[in-house]
Amino acid sequence: MINLEKLKSELKVLSFDLYGTVVDMQSGLTDMIRPFLRDKGWEGQPDSFVTWWRRTHFENSMIDSLIDQGHTTYREIGQRAVAYTLERAGISHTREEVRYLVAQIEKLRPFPDVVPALIALRKRYKIAILSNGDRDMLENAKPYLDIAFNWTISVEEAGYFKPQIATYRRAAEILGVEPAAIMHVANHPFDCVGAKAFGMRAAYVDRRQRPFGATTHAPDLVVRDFRDLAEKLT
Repeated sequence: MINLEKLKSELKVLSFDLYGTVVDMQSGLTDMIRPFLRDKGWEGQPDSFVTWWRRTHFENSMIDSLIDQGHTTYREIGQRAVAYTLERAGISHTREEVRYLVAQIEKLRPFPDVVPALIALRKRYKIAILSNGDRDMLENAKPYLDIAFNWTISVEEAGYFKPQIATYRRAAEILGVEPAAIMHVANHPFDCVGAKAFGMRAAYVDRRQRPFGATTHAPDLVVRDFRDLAEKLT
């Protein structure tokens, strides 16, 4: 069992995944796209559409990193994913509509428990965003987050999507501390695995009550939500 007091004494920075961890991506995008799909006459479930969109985006971003032929922007990957999902659903669309839908990611709001927890955590640690989003997308998102981070880091700095090790290495360089003094917080097991493989600490936010899975890179903490995280680390 982890020694929380020892862990807290060693940590200096908490880095956070943005999409799906800080901001509620599934519900936010579902609410946004519901009227769009209704106007298109599509009778499927908006939540299912968003799930297809997100899975396609994730698959394409992993392919982009693995083939290692230069970094494709998050926005471009997103537009490809939305266009594919619309085509799969048989929904006619324009390039302008695809761009509009992807741009709404920049306006997503935090989960209700996030800001109060970050305010408490910020009293003890520096806090950072480490996101697959593009630099300009992260800048555009700042007014919607309701809290200021000490750093906002895009994977564009390293040229690879998480969980490529280079992204965490570059983040540690920017943060200016040893990897073991950083805890990366994410709702996605793959992101925690990448952080741990590099040498950071990791906290898995298990909002959906799903197992983390067998791995040699298990998270240091598993928490229900940000409130639980703040209670354990402050």
